[in-house]
Amino acid sequence: MPFKSAPLEANAEPPPLSDLVRVAFKIGIYSFGGPAAQIALMHREFVDEKRWISEDRFLHALNYCMLLPGPEAQQLATYCGWLLHRVRGGIAAGVLFILPGALAMLGLASVYARFGSVPLVESLFYGIKAGILAIVLQALLRVGSRALKMRVAWWIAGASFLALFVFEVPFPVVIVSAAVIGAFGLKGSAAGDAITEEPVRETRPVSFARTLATGLFFWAFPPLVAAFALAPQHVLVEVAGFFSMLAVVSFGGAYALLSYMAQVAVETYGWLSAGEMLDGLGLAETTPGPLILVTEFVGFLAGYREPAPFSPLAGGVLAAAMTVWVTFAPSFLWIFLGAPYIERLRGNARLSAAMQGITAAVTGTILNLAVWFALHVFFAEVGALDGRWLSLPVPEIATVDVTAVLLAVAAVYLVFGAKRGVATVVAITALLGLASRWLAGAL
Repeated sequence: MPFKSAPLEANAEPPPLSDLVRVAFKIGIYSFGGPAAQIALMHREFVDEKRWISEDRFLHALNYCMLLPGPEAQQLATYCGWLLHRVRGGIAAGVLFILPGALAMLGLASVYARFGSVPLVESLFYGIKAGILAIVLQALLRVGSRALKMRVAWWIAGASFLALFVFEVPFPVVIVSAAVIGAFGLKGSAAGDAITEEPVRETRPVSFARTLATGLFFWAFPPLVAAFALAPQHVLVEVAGFFSMLAVVSFGGAYALLSYMAQVAVETYGWLSAGEMLDGLGLAETTPGPLILVTEFVGFLAGYREPAPFSPLAGGVLAAAMTVWVTFAPSFLWIFLGAPYIERLRGNARLSAAMQGITAAVTGTILNLAVWFALHVFFAEVGALDGRWLSLPVPEIATVDVTAVLLAVAAVYLVFGAKRGVATVVAITALLGLASRWLAGAL
């Protein structure tokens, strides 16, 4: 490899790869609640508790990932793994972030295709969704306390929240605008500032070309095999082509693509119905891993219903695996291509200021996610106040779910009062959700 592992803190050595694997698997298991909670969990593990990565380096990596198409939390996990053990670490951390959620979604999609919705699973995740709000709130406070140290940063965060929540400004526009404002309105770190980590070795064009060629080969290999072994019009090839295209244009996260994906999957390909699409989104929201795993649900149903020459279950599993592969393979490529160059630029004052602007916008983004998530957890119906320039979510007060509110309050106490970890919060709120649904006669 052209790069070697480097100490990430002064006088510190990277942890053994086995330790990284263990922590990455833990993050993958407990990565409920969307990118805000997932980023908070990674920050707690890599920066606060293990102290493997410095605050500056973590935020620098996060800012870069926010600029990329695809799931930023999974890319951040890959970047953190790359910082610790280069390509091996990046693959381990990135795969283990996806794997628990992908396996959970595969199992749920299989049950759904055979039996329909599963009340027991819905009841467990009913509590988890309410509990995750406390973890998102913790993320907001932690990131905000570090990112909002200047008045301009506060303005950027507030403007980002309003742009996303009220005016539905496209996410890439928000991030690019924050970078530009930060570059000229914030004071970045000078090139000579004390950065104690060992610098990344000089990158070479041949290394870039080799990484690009290798990444493209692995990305394209399964779809090409399917096309030659089956037919160019087979559902596996259609799934690969459609979700490969989505993977490179998915700026702004899964929500930015849901309407287009649903329209094509439902109306153009006929892989599932609109109601089934909503069910898949609900499953993706309540399982660990990135929300974009809803694509796996769509892929499974497509393969299950057009399985020839396989059995329905085998067709569904193959299509789900193909979907996961083409969705996430580009994310690894973006990190392995760009991380060496991004690390070299950490001492650039103007770039540092632009990245600080993005970090401030990330705070507004987390607030947007937290409010959006809270509205849909606490209220059964959420309308919208639409105007020429805005679309403000407005909950139907009469549909408030008092039980969900009480579960969220309990989770806030567990996180901030009792100082419990993510595992404890998830386990307790899941059991409380199960008990509440049982008492209400939903089971």
